[in-house]
Amino acid sequence: MRRKFDAAFKAKVAMEAIRGEATLAQLASRYQVHPNQITQWKKQALEGLPALFADKRTKNGRQEKECSEDELYRQIGKLKVELEWLKKKSETLLK
Repeated sequence: MRRKFDAAFKAKVAMEAIRGEATLAQLASRYQVHPNQITQWKKQALEGLPALFADKRTKNGRQEKECSEDELYRQIGKLKVELEWLKKKSETLLK
């Protein structure tokens, strides 16, 4: 049966591995985790650091733009359906 670790535990172990105050073997023994697992968590932590310092204004602006575009396309589709319905109804009234 596999053990599951929460994000706080993984971050704590990864930070200790990054600091290098103890060897992987010592950390593995202390936390009862395989050294390869600690190496993997350390790698994930280091890869995720640049995202923490990314310019969030452009990221949020891009997301808002995508959301507004999606909303506009949805509205256009709705209006097209209504227009087609009105065209059909007006044809039946003129006959």
